[in-house]
Amino acid sequence: MHRSASRLTRILACAAVPVMLVVAGCSSDSGSKKESDSSSSSSAPSAKKSVPTVAPAKFAGLPDPCKAISTKTITSLVPKAKSKAGSPATSSDTSARAGCSWNGLDDNGVKGSQYRWLDVGFTRFDSDQALGSGAKRAGDDLTKQLAKTRTAEGAKKIVEAPVSGIGEQATKVTYDLSKTGEDFKYATIVARTGNVVVTLTYNGAGYAGAETPSGADILKDAEKAAKEAVAAVADANAVADDKQSSPSASPSKSAKSSSN
Repeated sequence: MHRSASRLTRILACAAVPVMLVVAGCSSDSGSKKESDSSSSSSAPSAKKSVPTVAPAKFAGLPDPCKAISTKTITSLVPKAKSKAGSPATSSDTSARAGCSWNGLDDNGVKGSQYRWLDVGFTRFDSDQALGSGAKRAGDDLTKQLAKTRTAEGAKKIVEAPVSGIGEQATKVTYDLSKTGEDFKYATIVARTGNVVVTLTYNGAGYAGAETPSGADILKDAEKAAKEAVAAVADANAVADDKQSSPSASPSKSAKSSSN
């Protein structure tokens, strides 16, 4: 009996071994699967947020401001200009900001004198991922320039209106201003072409009994000069592009020459 009980005990012990191994095997497989799932999920690439790109700036440079308006127009608008070549404005970076002005007094003796002053300024904006496109930034600056013009100290009879045919958008501001004991007529044109803002101001007055110039004539001349200034921006950049795309010796010509 004792021998039978011992034998039974050994049989049950041996039978229990495969069961434990099976259980252990299942537990091991389950853990490996979890680790595999965790590893695959952690290694999966995270979704990247798409960042909208801004449009590139249209113009990379500015024209020579003192050559942006033709000599013929300068002679007409400022007959006795102190310098037909103009006086350039001070700028630390003429590719981003530039300006020029002309002024002169046409002395007619006892008939009085006519004074004229013309100023043109250019401001260029690059596209910036954080600040926006060059065109948008230029549009914002146009709004600021108009605000400055409207609030000119001593300005009277201010009239503002859009102008067509000058750049992509333009506004004219006319007003009267009294200084040095005379009545001046002012006309300012603020225009945007691409990423460049052009601000042109023209004014005049009669001295020593001469008649005050017509506000309509001052505005007409200002618009004419503004059109030339805006066109000069495109012309200057077209010349720059031509220089870049026309090397002194193109690769094809060089290759042909070497093959000969």
